Amino acid sequence: MGEDLASESDLLSMINEYLRFAEFEETARVFEKELKRKGKPALRSAGHSRRDSSAIDDFLSSFNDGDYKVFSELWAKNIPPEIRDFDPVAQKLEFYLQIHFTIYPLKFPVGSHDKGELESRITHFKHYLETRGAALSQTTEFLPFYALPFVPNPTVHPSFQELFQDSWMPELREKLEKFLSVILKASNTPRLLTLYVSFLSIQQMQLHLTEAERKSAIHMRRFAKLQADHHSLIGVTAELVDSLEATVRGKMISPEYLQGVCMRLFSGHMRQSAAQSVDFTRPGTVSHCLHRSRPKEVPLLPSLDYEKLKKDLVNGSDQLKALLLQALRWRLTRSLHGEQRDTVLQAFISNDVLERYSSKQKTVLHLMKSKNEIVRQYMSRLINAFASLCGGRMYLSQMPSLLRFLLDCLKTEEKESVTRENVLGALQKLSLRRAQQSAMIRDGLIGWLVKELHDSDCLSDYTLEYAISLLMNLCLRTQGNRYTSMEEILRCYSKEENPELNRQIEFIIKQLNSADIPEHEPESDDEEDDDDDDEEDVMEADLDKEEVLQPQPKELSGESLLTTEYLGIMTNMVKMKRRSYPPSTRSIDEPLQRPVTPSSHKNTM
Repeated sequence: MGEDLASESDLLSMINEYLRFAEFEETARVFEKELKRKGKPALRSAGHSRRDSSAIDDFLSSFNDGDYKVFSELWAKNIPPEIRDFDPVAQKLEFYLQIHFTIYPLKFPVGSHDKGELESRITHFKHYLETRGAALSQTTEFLPFYALPFVPNPTVHPSFQELFQDSWMPELREKLEKFLSVILKASNTPRLLTLYVSFLSIQQMQLHLTEAERKSAIHMRRFAKLQADHHSLIGVTAELVDSLEATVRGKMISPEYLQGVCMRLFSGHMRQSAAQSVDFTRPGTVSHCLHRSRPKEVPLLPSLDYEKLKKDLVNGSDQLKALLLQALRWRLTRSLHGEQRDTVLQAFISNDVLERYSSKQKTVLHLMKSKNEIVRQYMSRLINAFASLCGGRMYLSQMPSLLRFLLDCLKTEEKESVTRENVLGALQKLSLRRAQQSAMIRDGLIGWLVKELHDSDCLSDYTLEYAISLLMNLCLRTQGNRYTSMEEILRCYSKEENPELNRQIEFIIKQLNSADIPEHEPESDDEEDDDDDDEEDVMEADLDKEEVLQPQPKELSGESLLTTEYLGIMTNMVKMKRRSYPPSTRSIDEPLQRPVTPSSHKNTM
């Protein structure tokens, strides 16, 4: 019974603590009155979870007085062990604080006891250097201070002149105050909120664990299959070697025996019924089947004169610009998935076809601002094709001005233009990268998407699906899910005939209604933890839909235009290492946990 009362008291105390923290003062007072009226257990003190300015005042007072004993007690009591022992900022600050208290009697002498006090502090500092301070002994910044206890008069030693300047102590005090304000504020987090955040973290970890277990099971099945094939191959090889040895000794091998061995050899690559119908005893049959099972050689496309091509993209006629943009896009979309497409993309990037590294005032990228609508459309199609590939997204993300061009185009193009559809598709694919997500959120793209989706009945299926998917990707970030007024709007877009779209909308609403957890996503982390590497490269068929550009009579287009007018030195005939593209294994009913692209569920090229 006593344990139950204690637990109830803890729970009620946490509720009251949260109400006070969130400044629901009136609610907290009513809550406390009702607890007393109902005879509930007395509320427990928040203890170490609540801090106020008096703690900081005590720290600063002992710092100013040079009272290292009081300060040490406050440090041990108020600074969590995980911060004291492992946080680099805390360790560095503690080192300088130890120096401050050691040299304090030299700065502020108060009587004949100074010498004894100084010796006591030096002994204390030596002990610190040998224990907690030993971790910084290999750091160049702190190395000179390990000699401080052994210098007879540090005030005149050149290595320690900085310590005795008038500005050193105020600067250290300011650093201490800033550190304490952050640490003690974090410690003020109500226990109820801490428990809830922990619960959410556990839920997220469970989802990740479930996904990891699912992937592990898939890989284990693949491994078991490979292992079985390996053992089968070893057995067949041993039998064939035995047969060869028997043949050398003059013993004949029966056709039935050869048929059985070959059926075992090809059973993993052919259906059993098909393997049984093949006459492996017929000369040449086995070698033919082996050759057919080998991967086919994929021809690589001819190299191009990219300098001439880029020059014409910038200075040529609008018709030529559009034809070249179309031809480059077709090279990506119509190349074979795998080595051939990899080689095309790598050639485009290594030759900087969009002039990312150009210092010229007018570059290929500026075609997004062309006065000719067809040029803008075909430029946006090409960028969308680049964005469909992981390597292309990485290349595009290195162009600081691209995002601005795309957002400007998104807001100025006609509502249902093909140009705007492709720009939206490119933005959605770029949102797989964290830095681009952050930039889109900062530029107010969430607000634009919400406004655009108000009139969803007037949007094409492509625009609606990519707009919803882009919004979902942005809402996965803490910065994005602060827009909590969108639930009613989003529910208007659910369509019975599109369960995939409905599932994404429900996920966005769930993200929007999640806890408003303070974000710890420093800008420097935007290049890390991208979801891009997990996304399968997909070229959706929509990239080449509704071609409005038609060549004039006797005018070259596509690959003919490139290989006739822009053929370069054959530099890309050296084979590249083919990147492995594992098939997407995500179930269509599995909840989305990371940014995705709708084209994963579309017909692809």
